[in-house]
Amino acid sequence: MQEAIAPTELESLQTSALPQLSQATDEDILAYLRHSAQFADIAALAEREALTMALADRLKLTVTDDELQAAGNAFRLKHQLVGAQETFAWLQQQRITAEEWTAGIRIKLLERKLKDLLFAGQVDSQYLNNRKDFKRVALSQILVRDLTTGLKLVQALQEENASFCALAVEYGVGKQAREQGGFLGVHFLPKLLPEIVQAISSARAGEVVGPIQTKFGYHILRVEKWYPLQLDESVRVEVVEALFQGWLQQH
Repeated sequence: MQEAIAPTELESLQTSALPQLSQATDEDILAYLRHSAQFADIAALAEREALTMALADRLKLTVTDDELQAAGNAFRLKHQLVGAQETFAWLQQQRITAEEWTAGIRIKLLERKLKDLLFAGQVDSQYLNNRKDFKRVALSQILVRDLTTGLKLVQALQEENASFCALAVEYGVGKQAREQGGFLGVHFLPKLLPEIVQAISSARAGEVVGPIQTKFGYHILRVEKWYPLQLDESVRVEVVEALFQGWLQQH
């Protein structure tokens, strides 16, 4: 049996300088994906991309320079990369080159063209037959680790009219809570956790629901808005994606 570390030795480890952390190599990352049982998920995404590119090549789909430029500008705007300095810093953080980033945008554009070519003609019928699968809701969330904290926050929200945003920043787990005040964005119901869908299904806009326990912790949710069932552009994109995913599973 391994001997326990003496208190003086433990104190020395805590106060001494830690070994210098070197940047992970590609081999280190591959090893991590394997021993953390994430390799198969990444492999499946790589296989999907390879299939998409092979089909795009067979169908002679192309991306123009103007399309690539427009998509790059939209990406920078979305991620607040307003200048060359911010873009370069982001590339360094992601450990990729400008060429690799551009290649990724090109792949996304080709995939979108392939989806539209294969399934755009089926969107109307698919939507009419499965409208409930495309119901959308805008949500805010405070995710906490323990039930006691969750109950305290719900009480503050319902009885003391506390600020949801402020509580999300102070107590919420995760980067999104700190940066967006807990706002989760707009989501299609089938893509949410079943426990959350069940809890919010009858909630009105502005209503606070929770705490709801899931494998991630305890969720306190506020329904910001329910969207009417209509086939707008965002729903059309989601319908095409659903058809594409079903087709991929068959292949």
